Amino acid sequence: MSKKTIDQLDVRGKKIFIRADFNVPQNDDGSISDDRRIRSTIPTIESVLKRGGSVIVASHLGRPEGKGHEPQYSMKAVAQRLRELLAGIAGTVHLSSVLPSQAHAEAAALKAGEVLLLENLRFEKGEKKGDAQFAAAIAPYADAYCNDAFGASHRNDASMLALPLAMKPKPCVAGFLLSKELKFLGETLENARKPFVAILGGAKVSDKLPALEHMIGKVDSIIVGGAMAYTFLLAQGIAVGSSRVEKDLVEKAKGILELAKSRATKILLPADHNCAREFKADTQKNIFAGAIDDGWMGLDIGPQSAKLFASEIAKAKTVIWNGPMGVFEMPPFDAGTLAVAHAVIQATKSGATTVAGGGDTAAALEIAGLSSDVSHVSTGGGASLEMLEGKKFESLVPIDEA
Repeated sequence: MSKKTIDQLDVRGKKIFIRADFNVPQNDDGSISDDRRIRSTIPTIESVLKRGGSVIVASHLGRPEGKGHEPQYSMKAVAQRLRELLAGIAGTVHLSSVLPSQAHAEAAALKAGEVLLLENLRFEKGEKKGDAQFAAAIAPYADAYCNDAFGASHRNDASMLALPLAMKPKPCVAGFLLSKELKFLGETLENARKPFVAILGGAKVSDKLPALEHMIGKVDSIIVGGAMAYTFLLAQGIAVGSSRVEKDLVEKAKGILELAKSRATKILLPADHNCAREFKADTQKNIFAGAIDDGWMGLDIGPQSAKLFASEIAKAKTVIWNGPMGVFEMPPFDAGTLAVAHAVIQATKSGATTVAGGGDTAAALEIAGLSSDVSHVSTGGGASLEMLEGKKFESLVPIDEA
């Protein structure tokens, strides 16, 4: 999937509409707790500004209901962070209304080197509905469209699909972030070097079932951790105590284990478990090998499982990782996730292509200070998972081919 990129576009004297993914987590006071998604689009914005263009950038934030301005979902904090990140590069970073009647004039007045950030796109009900009329009102703002919002590319919101279609025949290109995501989550995985190891974790089997099924037969082995592992263990008749289980998916899990066996894909499940009496850090703890006693819940993989998983990862030439091995945000139940993270880093150093996807996985790597040590950390949670499921994104169709 080779798309034309922003650096291949003549931007001098042009206004470029950049659809970014600034849907960042915020603290109770509205401040940004993790700015990775903002930082990830800075190279695309810089490319335009440094070559004599101006930028109109837009995103959604949170889940407003499309009923106009909701202060808790304002892009005000994002605008301030953009000013800080673009200091010395952008002439100004101005926050505008999302209403076409107001933003159109501000976009028209934009000068080279300046940035106009639109207010939360989802303040307008037409955004979530993929409304062509809303997109048509925005289309005259700019001379070209740039998609740098991989995290929203699995959705057909107005700014993702209707807008580039409305802007044709104006150029529609990919930003650096989107291009990188497509390379690692598309091209690299489609042509993965063997052995190919997938690591899936997190709380719910239901979230990962489509990805699991799609990868069986394509990867050599799948490591399953996190709470989702207990549904698979129960499917094998292994007692899991009070651990989280999706009982309605036990039979489905049995089927997946049989499918993997028939297609020569090895599935590795935890052999031991770091367990607790209650879901809190200061509760009574114990390590169980095999079955978990009643009254105990597994909150992380155990030390033997960590060694087993690390050994499998060490053989890999390609690794895809989506989901933590336990409750990584609550020590000591972060040990398994950290062990897997270090194993993935070691594989990277040994020449493997390693891709981490999903918000929790990225957060775990960030907490451990290891984000820069893998080949690629995806900014898209749902989008990266859907790409692992083999889904095609309609929003990418209007982007010009390279």
